[in-house]
Amino acid sequence: MDMDSTKKQEIHPETEIKTGKFEEELEEDDDPPTLSPYALEALQQFIASQSISKTQEEKEADENDEDAMPLLPEDWRMSQFWYSPQTAITVSSEVSSLLSQFTCDGSDVAPPSVACISCPTLFIYLKKLYPTMSVQLLEYDKRFEKYGNDFTFYDYNLPEDLPQSMKHTYQIVVADPPYLSEECLKKVAQTIPFLAHPGKNFLLLLTGEVQKDRAAKLLGLRPCGFRPEHSSKLGNEFRLYTNYNPGERLGGWELEE
Repeated sequence: MDMDSTKKQEIHPETEIKTGKFEEELEEDDDPPTLSPYALEALQQFIASQSISKTQEEKEADENDEDAMPLLPEDWRMSQFWYSPQTAITVSSEVSSLLSQFTCDGSDVAPPSVACISCPTLFIYLKKLYPTMSVQLLEYDKRFEKYGNDFTFYDYNLPEDLPQSMKHTYQIVVADPPYLSEECLKKVAQTIPFLAHPGKNFLLLLTGEVQKDRAAKLLGLRPCGFRPEHSSKLGNEFRLYTNYNPGERLGGWELEE
């Protein structure tokens, strides 16, 4: 979930570290090497300046995009990278289309609902575009606690450490594992069936191309033609996987080789 480098003609702390200017200040004992207080302070100042610059650039970009929603700043320490407005709107529209396939005929205890696992961008767009939609965010970042009962703290390392009231509750589950690792996907893959309604359900997974085989093996998902994008222009190729054929929507399922 890339930071753009500044074009100013000046020496930056990370450049000095790479060229060895700070290497002589590293402790040379048996413990893992650490930066001196001077070097650490310089590095922290650089990271802060990059973060401020990136936030300003994103703000300007959002002001020029009438579809953009106000979002919290990304926290790269939690591997956070927000979707582009076009991606968020496209996936939100798909979720809305899927919900329309469920009807409350009196047999359902509650109206159909949506669970968003580690994809706060989608959650925010769904809340804004479809105010009456029942949608729950499962997220590690407690900044989203401001959404009250629509927020549930989620740590993928504890995939089923969730309220029992959420078990088998959601007709639609959308997940975006925070890391492109096999371990992370495996654990999120445990959370998905915990949440998913045992009857008719739709599963959507947004993750890297590198997870294609694992998504098929763990969850029976296939990639769609639609290619999700992030506001920060990530270099990793991202895909959307589903357990259903969206037909003409989302570019349909990709043909198997």
